[in-house]
Amino acid sequence: MLAVTEKKFAAGLSIGSNAVIILLKIIAGILSGSISIISEAVHSLSDFLASVLTFFAVMKSSEPADKEHPFGHGRYEDMSGFIEGGLIIFAALYIIYEAGKKLIFGYTMETESFLGIAVMGFAVVSNFLVSSYLFHIAKKTNSVSLYADGEHLRTDIWSSLGVLVGLVLIKITGIIILDPIIAIIVALFILKTGVSISRTTLNNLLDASLPVEDLTKIENIINDIKPEGVLGYRNLKARSVGPEKQIEIVLLFPKQMTIEACHNLCDKIEEKIRQELGTCNISIHAEPECNNVMHNRI
Repeated sequence: MLAVTEKKFAAGLSIGSNAVIILLKIIAGILSGSISIISEAVHSLSDFLASVLTFFAVMKSSEPADKEHPFGHGRYEDMSGFIEGGLIIFAALYIIYEAGKKLIFGYTMETESFLGIAVMGFAVVSNFLVSSYLFHIAKKTNSVSLYADGEHLRTDIWSSLGVLVGLVLIKITGIIILDPIIAIIVALFILKTGVSISRTTLNNLLDASLPVEDLTKIENIINDIKPEGVLGYRNLKARSVGPEKQIEIVLLFPKQMTIEACHNLCDKIEEKIRQELGTCNISIHAEPECNNVMHNRI
């Protein structure tokens, strides 16, 4: 219950900080005429929408399994992360579009105002603190949506920092064309992050297998228990569903081993898997030994 409360607080904090930053960037962008600041306001707007989506996903994914959703609501977090990735991609493409127009058609910009520099500096510090907290809670609770929201804010840190450096250089040199050029460079980094998040969460939605590293950990745990009576395994299947990993294994035991002994070894393996991989829903089917012992993943 404490983990759910922490996740909700983190999501709410992200919403509040993004709302303040959006307002400040819009004001600074309009007053200075800077396309990079206005583009950053659009980026922060996508952050805000993502934060709202994350809050919704955290609320839904924390609900217990019910008749309509017997396997729980973890997919809400994967869905949220996928949509957030799409919002990041949209923000990056919009920034490139607007900056490209400024490069082609030109524009004027107020270079004497410190407002834009101050706002971008505040955005960097604020997003660093909030994203660090989101990553901490995401790691603690294994929350996909909070992690995606943290990544979303991390891109805002780098983009805001890039714009901040650009504004300082423009103020020193008076070369206004640096503004859209920096906006495009920053947008390319944002685009890369969005594609990465979308790919990862889409794999989860399509029931892609856990990474090879996680499967290897499971196999090593089974192999370590073998001297105690496990003959082998087959049909190892594992996937991510929101903050939870779902794992299925068929374990092979000697025909003469009692049900109680098999059960105890299964419990021991499940405990070790959870210690290695965190929150897991593990289903182990015990079978008597056969002539062909298979070791395979599905």
